[in-house]
Amino acid sequence: MHPKFWKVSAVTMALAACTSLAHGQQLSGDVLRIGVLTDISGVYADISGRGAVEAVRMAVEDYGGKMFGKPIEVVYADHLNKPDVGAARAREWFDRDGVDMITDLANSAVALAVADLAKEKRRHIIVNNPSNMGLTNDRCSPYTVHYTYDAYSLANGTGKAVVQQPDGDTWFFLTVDFAFGIGLEEQVANVVRNANGKVLGSARHPLGTTDFSSYILQAQTSKAKIVGLASTGQDTINAIKAAHEFGLTPNQKLAALLLWINDVHALGLDVAKGLLLTNAWYWDMNEGSREFARRYYKRVGSMPNMAHAGDYSSTMHYLKAVEAAGTDDPDAVSVKMREVPINDFFAQNGKIREDGRMVHDMYLWEVKSPEESKEPWDYFKLVKTIPGDEAFAPLSASSCYLVKK
Repeated sequence: MHPKFWKVSAVTMALAACTSLAHGQQLSGDVLRIGVLTDISGVYADISGRGAVEAVRMAVEDYGGKMFGKPIEVVYADHLNKPDVGAARAREWFDRDGVDMITDLANSAVALAVADLAKEKRRHIIVNNPSNMGLTNDRCSPYTVHYTYDAYSLANGTGKAVVQQPDGDTWFFLTVDFAFGIGLEEQVANVVRNANGKVLGSARHPLGTTDFSSYILQAQTSKAKIVGLASTGQDTINAIKAAHEFGLTPNQKLAALLLWINDVHALGLDVAKGLLLTNAWYWDMNEGSREFARRYYKRVGSMPNMAHAGDYSSTMHYLKAVEAAGTDDPDAVSVKMREVPINDFFAQNGKIREDGRMVHDMYLWEVKSPEESKEPWDYFKLVKTIPGDEAFAPLSASSCYLVKK
């Protein structure tokens, strides 16, 4: 085991070995197998993809590569952003290949499908990329953990933090016209109104549109101080480019409701400067995050985003929980995952609630200007830290059957 994370005395190791033998504790199949089910070839490949695989591999290597003297293996597959494909692969992994835990799960529809299967099969999944809150509500189980962020933390983080700023009290939304965008707009709009802000309107655009001229004009005409971008991926990038080209940003601030450092890198600071966004993590937050990021960069060629950091952190947490339980039995591991706090470069005093939500601080960032940036990937400056208990929906609001009311 890697000495950086665990320093165990010879006496403790001997006692642990005796306890293991006494209770017949071993890994099922004499191997601990982790599956990274992700988007390798589609729209989420840059924010998840092979970077997610490498982050998980790094965690396993840093842990020492073995559990109870047996190997830890990492496998991966492309779910093609299709729930049926993702569920079929997960079923094969659980039934045929002895996979103990599946992680990443970019794409909410895929994550929800695999969550149902995980409950049926009593196997763990850790969700690091999707935002859908059903994972800790109606689709919850003892085996599903939602780790990095969710829609509430994005809405509450960006909406509440921005509306409390002196120039953040009036909003207009540019929203991608399907369930994800409309739901995100509604959540943020409620947060804004509850904080005594005003929503002056919205313009809904088709998924994948490249012509934002009419929508930008509506945003400009509204005179709203904040233009919220209720979209993600290429739609958000195209909206930001159009706002820059049509001269919106000198007079109105953009608030992206789901933006990645990879998107800022693609846009460049000339276009993205001044943009507000909520993220769970940034590579230049502390020495631990910088150390992880530099090692990741050498393997992948880009800096990690919050989901990549979550993939590493959650994998390490799972491995520690298996060790603490003395077994890979899913129920015993679930208990330990919820008992043991998370303190690493990703989160301090993080905790997994009974509904599976990992609660940790979130952060409101502003994109730097080119003049403020000191090196490549030096893109964000901190505006506000949002405590975990404020960032995520309260447990009392959860509809998860595991939560005692």
